[in-house]
Formats: sequence, C-alpha cells, structure tokens
Amino acid sequence: MLTVLGFAMIATFLVLIMMKKMSPIAALVLIPALFCVFVGQGAQLGDYVLEGVGKLAPTAAMLMFAIVYFGVMIDVGLFDPIVRGILRFCKADPVRVVVGTAVLAAIVSLDGDGSTTFMITVSAMYPLYKRLGMSLVVMTGVAATANGVMNTLPWGGPTARAATALKLDAADVFVPMIPALGAGLLFVLLLAYVLGRRERKRIGYLTLDEALVAEAEPETVLVAAGGGAGGSSADGGAGTLTAGGGAGDAPGVTAGDGFQGLDPDRPTLRPRLYWFNAGLTAALLASMILELLPIPVLFLIGAALALSVNYPKMAEQKARIAAHADNVLNVSGMVFAAAVFTGVLTGTGMVEHMADWLVGAIPEGMGPHMALVTGVLSLPLTYFMSNDGFYFGVLPVLAEAGAAHGVPPLEIARASLVGQALHMSSPLVPAVYVLVGMAKVEFGDHTKFTVKWAALTSLVVLAAGILFGII
Repeated sequence: MLTVLGFAMIATFLVLIMMKKMSPIAALVLIPALFCVFVGQGAQLGDYVLEGVGKLAPTAAMLMFAIVYFGVMIDVGLFDPIVRGILRFCKADPVRVVVGTAVLAAIVSLDGDGSTTFMITVSAMYPLYKRLGMSLVVMTGVAATANGVMNTLPWGGPTARAATALKLDAADVFVPMIPALGAGLLFVLLLAYVLGRRERKRIGYLTLDEALVAEAEPETVLVAAGGGAGGSSADGGAGTLTAGGGAGDAPGVTAGDGFQGLDPDRPTLRPRLYWFNAGLTAALLASMILELLPIPVLFLIGAALALSVNYPKMAEQKARIAAHADNVLNVSGMVFAAAVFTGVLTGTGMVEHMADWLVGAIPEGMGPHMALVTGVLSLPLTYFMSNDGFYFGVLPVLAEAGAAHGVPPLEIARASLVGQALHMSSPLVPAVYVLVGMAKVEFGDHTKFTVKWAALTSLVVLAAGILFGII
C-alpha cells in the first residue's frame, strides 16, 4: 500500500506542476500533507516536516548566503571578464551560445557545488539568451545535464557516498569511470550543438547589430528572481527578439561598441578590489574542496567579508542585500517546501517500501547482471529519492544481491553513478530551484524539456561503461 501511495504522490506532484495547475511550493507542501493523511499518519505530519526541515536547514542556509555572495561578486564585476570572453566566442550564433553554456557549466562544476555552477552559468548566459530571443529552457536543460555528469567528481557527493556505503576507496570507484563520464560529457556537447542548431533554425543567424538593444537599462542587478517562464516554453518557444528592452529583459545589459552582456559602467563595480574578490572566491572554493569548514559556514563568512570590504557603508550593504532578497526568498522557500515532501516520503516509510519493491522486482536470472540493473535503476531512484536515500539505503541491498552472484561491489558502485545526469533535475535537489529561479523558467517547463535529454545522457554513460568494460 505504501509503495503504491509513494509512487502516486510523486506522480501527482509531477503532473500538477508540469500542467501548471499548482506552483512548486504549494505542490511540495500540500500534496505530501494530503498523502500523509491518506496513509493514516496525519497525526505525525508535524514530526515528519520538522525532521525534514532539520535535515535541509543547512542546505537552505548555504543557498541563502551563496546567493548573496555570488550576487555581490556579480555586482562588483568579478565575472565580467568571463562573460566578455564567452560572449566573444558565442557572438550572436545560437549554436555557439548553447555549446558555450554546456562548456561553462562543465568548467564551473569542477568546484563540486551545483548551486554555484548554476548561479555563475545563468549570470553569464541569461542576457545573451534574452537578447537573441532564445529558449531559456534550453539554457537550464543543458546546464543541469552538464552539471549532472560532472557531479560525479569525488568531491561532488555521489562518488563519496557510494564509496562510503560500500566501504570502498573513492578513487577506485571514480577513476575507472572517467572514460564513460567523458563519453557522457561529449554527448552533452553534441546535444548542445543539436539544440543550438534547432534554435538557429527557429530564430535565424543574427548579426551583432541585430542582437543589440537600442538603450541600456540602468538596473545594476544582473538577474532578478522570478517564477515566470520569461517567455520560454517546454520545447523552445522564447518569443521573438524586439528592438526595445521589455520588462522581461535582463537588466544590466548594454549595447555600445559590442554585445557587452553586463553594464560596464554600473555603479556597483569595484575594479580596485578585483584581485581581493578573486582571491576571496578562490579561497572559498578551495576551502569547500578541502572541507575546512561546513559549506554553509564558509558562505556565511564569505558573504559577510564580501559585503563589508566592497560596500563598507551600511546603506550600501542593505541595498545589495535587498537587491538579491527575491532570489534568496524564492530559493530558500523552495528548499523548506521540499523538506515537507522528503519528510513525508521518509517518515511514512514510502521510500523504503518503494525501494524494496523495485529491488524485489528484479528477476532471479538478472543476478549476474546486477551492475547493469543498478545502472538502470539509478535513473528513477536518484530522481525520486535523495542521494543519501539511494546510496545509503538502496545501494547496499543491490551490492549484496550482486555479491551473491559474484558481481564485485566496485562495479555496483560505478554503475550507481550513472543516473546523476538525471538526478540534477529532480524536484528533490535544492540547486535546481536556484537554476530555474534565476533563469525565470517554470519548474514544470524545465522538467518537461530536460528529463528526456538527461535520461538519454545517463544511458549513454551506462552504455559507454559497458563498452569499455568498466561496468
């Protein structure tokens, strides 16, 4: 019964948000609350929610201060050289823009944090997509899929979890998987090229003059929060390019001698402090990788330092915080709403029953092929479950079943990484709300567009792993 209700709850949530019958926050709260009553555990709803909030509170804190930190770094001009370099490469060709999105997301993913990746990628690419009239869901889909492949880095989380759960060395799990993951990344670049060709066919190959807007907008914030689709649709409709800067256009974008992407004269710039900000960011990312302090603490300290040094006046600090408050509230609200969903799934036992049912449904004859089975199951399980739930709850069971048929746990661990390309678009991943919130894309539109491509990318990684003899 709990198995059926668990799948029904997830399906109801996905259908309602993709059909835009409910907002993600409302769906994340109301649907699990309703199903908790159906299960007959309504009296325990408060305990489940508080437990879920407690587990996700550090993530919410990290996202809140990370948004403030990187928002300030964008304001002071830290990423302007990166943006100008990408824009010079992309020019006004939609193919280059989409491929550039995939490359940028993959490079920034080296820090191991999805939220950071999405904030930097969207900040750099959003103005160009808007000016060219390109689909914003193409941007979010490509960025999420590229980040999903790179999320398998040992410091990214899944590899460490798999190694810990099965008592293996993370390097032994990850290093042999590099060729398969490389194939997945190449597929993402190929996918970006194909989607870019489709966008070029839809809007044409514009010249820079055609892409420029007549007047620059004075707003100093690059990307404002918003839940609207921003003119995007699930299959690429982003509206047509207009000569004037409409209300939905990205602030801080200027014309001038070239396609700047960021207003080079915005008053929030701090060019004299560029190397301080670059050093602070490098130290912050290095501290994250070395795990010197918990990530929420690092971002809290980083945000405080960035504000104090760049904007010593109290009024300036308040203005910068207020400028990014919409993003902070939007994302943190989503995270705490997701805590209701995950709290009910875990507290009622739905997740455990769903996992047991899936494992039990594996035919006896598939025992010698448990690595392949694990790779296939990693797609739906990491999408519908948290990484902790999958790697610490389900993976040991799959490894035990494989060991009974002579399948080494290393192969099971490697196969379990396959689904990460799809996992990064799961409604249970807080970082995805940073992505869609900053890109002003409806979560349902992002889901409809991205899931099929992300699942295909995961299958490419699995096929490459089998071909290379890794899995």
